[in-house]
Amino acid sequence: MIIVSLQERNLMKSLRLIFSDMQYFAPVWVFASINIVTGTWVLYLPHIKIKFGFNDAQMGTLFFFMALGLLISIPCVPYINKKIGVGHSTKIGIIAYALLFNLPPLAPSYWVLCLYLLLIGIASGFTDVSMNALVSTIEKRNQQNFMSAAHGFFSLGGFIGAGVGSLVIILLPSPSYHMLLISSLIILSNILLFKKYDQVKEFIEKEAQKSGRIFKDIKPILALSILAFISMFNEGAVEHWSNLFLFEVAQLSHNQSGLGFILFSLTMTLGRFLGDDISYKIGAIRTINYGCILGIGAYLLVLSSNPYMSTMGFGFLGLGLSVIIPEIFRLAGRTQGISASLAISTVSGIGFIGFLIGPIVLGLISYRSSIIMSYVFLLLLVSIALCINWFKIRNTYNTNALRNNRRAKK
Repeated sequence: MIIVSLQERNLMKSLRLIFSDMQYFAPVWVFASINIVTGTWVLYLPHIKIKFGFNDAQMGTLFFFMALGLLISIPCVPYINKKIGVGHSTKIGIIAYALLFNLPPLAPSYWVLCLYLLLIGIASGFTDVSMNALVSTIEKRNQQNFMSAAHGFFSLGGFIGAGVGSLVIILLPSPSYHMLLISSLIILSNILLFKKYDQVKEFIEKEAQKSGRIFKDIKPILALSILAFISMFNEGAVEHWSNLFLFEVAQLSHNQSGLGFILFSLTMTLGRFLGDDISYKIGAIRTINYGCILGIGAYLLVLSSNPYMSTMGFGFLGLGLSVIIPEIFRLAGRTQGISASLAISTVSGIGFIGFLIGPIVLGLISYRSSIIMSYVFLLLLVSIALCINWFKIRNTYNTNALRNNRRAKK
């Protein structure tokens, strides 16, 4: 009993840190805030589709504009963060993001709506990179791990936005009033908290400031970016194709086929809350290794095509993938000779491309072959990620650690 109690306390260390000190809770609340707003917006996608009479292709174009805005903003964020600081950027980003989501319900036409979503995408990319760089900077400054828990709050924010929003819709059926209420609460809460991180600025090493060195020092980030691409490729693919797999292959009913993604989301949230303490004990490299191994085992369960085994497989998959992205961001933010903003913007930008094209590639494989072969492809990708992490990233960061130790001794 005592041993179990001690283990539970260790596993919840990052959560206790966040809830006991506002300097950690304040930036983490930004992660939750951004997805509370998004979760609320998602509830009104059917309303938008009916209001404008959109077909599926037009809805896809809407999502493209949002993604385009995000990709446009990501390369610019490191320079803005360097100019005004990651704390100030995070504050501006979340306020702008919450305000802009009041525009889509008021859009008079299709192309105006596309413009609004492009602006939202720009604010999304700006906030995403800034808040991850902020957490990475605080981690390095205070020697505390809470990146994974921060991403757990991001996942939790989606549940809050969609869950509470589903109840609010009954009482407040107007999309405009609903979005105004949520955005006002998000802005007010963040204004009350931003003083805890507003003045935080990145520490940029001298090596990163030397001209001509940046492209040489970005090499380890490229390997991390490939891992991010694979991980987010899988996340995007599962989000869009888990229901269809369980319905068509595992023969679950329409009502039951959503269980896979529900389990995937829940275990991903749980894994991210526990990930910081696991990473602290065994290190980021081994955490990613175990995440990939668990993901491989999960896909084998999914591919069994047994209704129960496949559904459980999606749950294990969420647990395995949950720790990969936070650890990649953690490693990127701590890479020698490059600013956290530039490292994280590179990694997140390439990773988000994977998230966008994942569902498309899976659809093409399924169309040309079968949905089972598309999941075999996902299994292969996670196996490749395991090899890259073990043979490339492990050697790179071990070498960096040895170099730092030698510098410290000198």
